[in-house]
Amino acid sequence: MLDYVVLYCSETGNTKQVAFQIFSALPGQNKDILDLEEIDRIPEAGTYFVGFFVNKGICSVPVIRCLEHLGGKNIALFATCGSSPVEEYKRKVEKQVSVWIENDNRYLGMFLCQGKMPIQIRHKYEHMWTPENQEQVKRQLFNFDEAMIHPNEQDMEAVRRFVGGILTILETED
Repeated sequence: MLDYVVLYCSETGNTKQVAFQIFSALPGQNKDILDLEEIDRIPEAGTYFVGFFVNKGICSVPVIRCLEHLGGKNIALFATCGSSPVEEYKRKVEKQVSVWIENDNRYLGMFLCQGKMPIQIRHKYEHMWTPENQEQVKRQLFNFDEAMIHPNEQDMEAVRRFVGGILTILETED
């Protein structure tokens, strides 16, 4: 059995980037990192870091199926989203996704950071522009442009702190 497994689904590469940062921050050699879209079975481990891209406030079906199959484990979530990850939004996503974690697991928390979006999203926002909604569209375009530089080094430092906090929790129970 492995100590840690990092599992993720990444549509644009943002979540994959965070997943590899988590993997590199985990101690030892008894660990693995896997794309949920490319595996048939989940390896046995004591602790799982499960990552996803946020789509309309929820994760993808492969992530739900993964969470449903884990029992008696330590689980931490991580995600990326196009919007600015304010704490209120993080709590909403966390509540939506954590319902798929079975009760016999130990839930350790969630990390969320902003990530770049496909250019088609910007084009969609531009085509929504009307005199009535120009302020809303301006905010969406600003957010899109801000997301283009994420995840950045500050986000990666926050990921390392998140992993450090999880490791501290795990160490105190040993």
